[in-house]
Amino acid sequence: MKKILAITAAALLLGSATATAQEYRYEIGPALGVDGYLGDVNDGNMYKHPGVTGGAVMRYNMDSRWAFKANLLYAGLSGNSNDIDRKIPGQEPYSFRSHVIDLGVQAEFNFLHYGIGARYKNYKRLSPYMVLGLGLTTAIVDGKVNVCPNLPMGIGVKYKLKERLNLGFEFTMRKGFGDKIDGLSDLYGVKHGFAKNTDWYSIAVFSITYEFSKRCTKCHYVE
Repeated sequence: MKKILAITAAALLLGSATATAQEYRYEIGPALGVDGYLGDVNDGNMYKHPGVTGGAVMRYNMDSRWAFKANLLYAGLSGNSNDIDRKIPGQEPYSFRSHVIDLGVQAEFNFLHYGIGARYKNYKRLSPYMVLGLGLTTAIVDGKVNVCPNLPMGIGVKYKLKERLNLGFEFTMRKGFGDKIDGLSDLYGVKHGFAKNTDWYSIAVFSITYEFSKRCTKCHYVE
């Protein structure tokens, strides 16, 4: 009888420990970092005129490898044509300041089984990941509003500080499909097609998120 009780207790403890790996479905928190611009008036160092990025992220953890994230971010982009070498003699310099609202959804793939749990499950508190998604860029330049879709792609790393607290860093490049994030279609008046525009921007942010919405608390289901 004692052996049976001991085995039962061990099984319950093991199940409880394993469940902590993906015990919560969602996480939410702030993000803060820097941004950079590549386009008609900057074809070299994207951080020649860095800006501040801030906002919020929300993530749905499907399992220890896959997650889906939504973000709402503000980015301050800027550039100056004096930074580029290719210039037409007598061409007036062009500079801009763009206030960008970035709304997007992304899929994340963790290279390791991210979480806290039993050793045999091989969960890791630290995991790099890659990200790909779709987004919408709203850029306000000199009072004019330009809206275009964007394609975010990049890499990141996340670390579980505690069972429900996560620290992350992510670097992504956003390709804008509109070519007016900097307020003009081309520095020399040559218009580009939908897919052949030159506007890109990068976002590098730190985030801290808190997990909530416990997963299957009655049946003790383990993914």
